[in-house]
Amino acid sequence: MRILFVSLGCDKNLVDSEKMLGLLRDDGHTFTDEETEAEAIVINTCCFINDAKEESVNTILEMAEYKKSGSCRILIVTGCMAQRYKKEIMDEIPEVDAVLGTSTYDEISTVMKKVIGGGGHVQCFHDLNALPEVKSERIVTTGGHYAFLKIAEGCDKHCTYCIIPSLRGAYRSVPMEQLEDEAEKLAARGVKELILVAQETTVYGKDLYGEKKLPELLRKLCRIPGIQWIRIQYCYPEEITDELIQVIGEEEKICHYLDMPIQHINDRILKRMGRRTNQAQLREIIGKLRERIPDIVLRTTLISGFPGETEEDHEELLHFVDEMEFERLGVFAYSAEEDTPAASFEDQVPQEIKEKRRDEIMELQQDIAFAKCEDNVGVFLEVMIEGKVADENVYVGRTYMDAPNVDGLIFVNSEAELMSGDFVKVQVTGALEYDLIGEVYDESAK
Repeated sequence: MRILFVSLGCDKNLVDSEKMLGLLRDDGHTFTDEETEAEAIVINTCCFINDAKEESVNTILEMAEYKKSGSCRILIVTGCMAQRYKKEIMDEIPEVDAVLGTSTYDEISTVMKKVIGGGGHVQCFHDLNALPEVKSERIVTTGGHYAFLKIAEGCDKHCTYCIIPSLRGAYRSVPMEQLEDEAEKLAARGVKELILVAQETTVYGKDLYGEKKLPELLRKLCRIPGIQWIRIQYCYPEEITDELIQVIGEEEKICHYLDMPIQHINDRILKRMGRRTNQAQLREIIGKLRERIPDIVLRTTLISGFPGETEEDHEELLHFVDEMEFERLGVFAYSAEEDTPAASFEDQVPQEIKEKRRDEIMELQQDIAFAKCEDNVGVFLEVMIEGKVADENVYVGRTYMDAPNVDGLIFVNSEAELMSGDFVKVQVTGALEYDLIGEVYDESAK
């Protein structure tokens, strides 16, 4: 069948989508980007916060229309929303033929065959503690020169605002040899940057091997020929060890970039969130990272307007952001998710105040980000090329400081033709708010 595959939500969900695409391809199916041409539509959904939930619902309803007016005969919903609202989806959207949970995406081919054979309204859900196994090579949808490597599934932290443990189950590490094999296959297909993702990467291996094994995994991945950059995302600050910092500093392939969500800085709010750090500990780990890896770029995420947050708490967070000058920072207005402890907390903050506080933090961060960009003018950086500006000798790329889709870009002037995935030495010549401008450095012109 011709399948339209829609992947929503986070990078971890994208890896699941890519694995499902590989399974469907091996079953002989083809793919299309045109809704009107699709004979089957698969939607891998997200419902982490309310905005994501709305996007998933709207996408399902939009795609359901093509069963009435287009060539679509089959509509399948997978992922977090299917896990959370399977009964509601099947009861309220009759166009949906099947739903698969987060631990059963490896059965997409079996479900597709059942639906094609006339077995509509299929539900496929297993124990959330199962770890799906996919033998097929996934279809990388990120352009081919970088790929996400999901090293674990689920989470054991149980932050009071988060539904992930109930949607994804307990923390389960992917065996190290399996990750090595997947990374080697990606490298053989031209992938040059591996981006390690999980709900939390820092406790990788503790469930399988009795101790945290992220440093060992990183060293093994660094030995793979063809891989030039390794980027680490979603590191809980309390789990960052001296050994991990040492490996990041020593291994040339590991980008000096760390995604470390802290969520807040006020000790009372952190405790209500179920976080396992306090302000003093956060200051200590940030100081240690910057002392031992002076050029490290830190990305963090904050929540504004958490239940009980006062104006004084918000001002404390603003002061901390101003003082710490994070290179990269994002803010979410708190979203009360049903079935989470925080949703029933007293002192819920009105929506307009949550959004106002979010905007104030982002305005401050914008000034910090602009200044950080200006500081790079004149600096030489290694850049991975990702594309070209049409009709100009200008290429678009990223430095070690920038993860795809969430951080900035660098626009590179070059008379020589460059290809996506090329690494070039660039001198930064200008700054554009969050982005940089540069020239390819010609050593022969010295």
